[in-house]
Amino acid sequence: MATALHNLSDYDFSKVPDASNMCFGIVVAEWNSEITGALLDGAVKTLKKHGALPENIHVKTVPGSFELIYGAHQMVLNGGYDALIILGCVVRGDTPHFDFICQGVTYGIAKLNTTSEIPIIYGLLTTNNLQQAKDRAGGRLGNKGDECAVDAIKMAKF
Repeated sequence: MATALHNLSDYDFSKVPDASNMCFGIVVAEWNSEITGALLDGAVKTLKKHGALPENIHVKTVPGSFELIYGAHQMVLNGGYDALIILGCVVRGDTPHFDFICQGVTYGIAKLNTTSEIPIIYGLLTTNNLQQAKDRAGGRLGNKGDECAVDAIKMAKF
């Protein structure tokens, strides 16, 4: 969790396994693309930093965060991945839409994690405003994409 005491991009490099023989799928939402693009950049750079080959990082886009569930499920069905990462961003608005989307995606990805043979890493930012999202997408609190990549590598090795 990003707090003043923990930057999302800070981790012990020596505790992350080598990813050179791993294949990763990333499903990224197009909605809030300024944020999700930064998350994707962070995830890809971190996977490569730990040895993942560019040809073993497969990125698919979906229109919005709710569609991350379907995208992840399709990638699971396709097979060949050691881990998947979902990346999205939902910013609270004036209606309960935020709550429904966040709850639905969380439930959907949790269910996939219990029924799939591979880990699916949850990279959905759920923020109260755009600044909080920017802070977590390469801003003052680091990049959630970095954290998700590290988690994907560790869980693929689990």
